[in-house]
Amino acid sequence: MADSPRPTVLLPEAEVQRIVAGLAAQIAPVIDDETVAAVLLTGGLWFAADLTRALSRLGRNVRFDALWLASYGDEKESRGRIDVYAPFQRPVTGRRVLIIDDVFDTGLSLAEAVRIAREAGASEVLTVVFAKKPWPLPRAPEPDFVGWDAPNRFLVGYGLDHAGALRGLPDVCALD
Repeated sequence: MADSPRPTVLLPEAEVQRIVAGLAAQIAPVIDDETVAAVLLTGGLWFAADLTRALSRLGRNVRFDALWLASYGDEKESRGRIDVYAPFQRPVTGRRVLIIDDVFDTGLSLAEAVRIAREAGASEVLTVVFAKKPWPLPRAPEPDFVGWDAPNRFLVGYGLDHAGALRGLPDVCALD
C-alpha cells in the first residue's frame, strides 16, 4: 500500500488565530448580541468556536446555531449539489444572521445557507469564511468577510478534512 501524502503546513496555528482575531474586529461593529451566528457543519465548527470566542472578547455575545449542509461527502471535489441534513434549531425571524463557514470554493453551500436564512425570515444575512479559494467563475453571493485568500490546493486541518480525517490539525495544511 502506498504512503498517503503528508500535509504541508500553509498557515501555522498562531497565524490562524491572528486571522480569526482580525475577522472578529471587522465583524463586531456590524452585529449585536441578538445576531444569530450559524455555523455550517461540520467543517466550520473549529472556526465558529474560535470566532465566537473572539467576538465575545470584544463584547459581542451572539446567539449560536448551526445548519448541517454537505456538498463534498468524502470526495475531494464538490458533487455539485447540496444536501441539507439539519435546518436552524432556533427562530431567526427578524434577526440578523451571520453564516460562518470554513472555506469558500464553489459557493454552493454558502448560497444555500443564505437562501435558507432568508426564507426563515432573517432581517439581514452576513457571511464570513475563514478561507476563500480561487475559482474560475463568478460565485454568488461572495462572502462579506474573508479571513485568508487560500491557494487552489486541497486543504486539511482547522476543520477541513479528507474523508473525515485530519480536521483536528491546529494548522491549515495542503494535502496534495
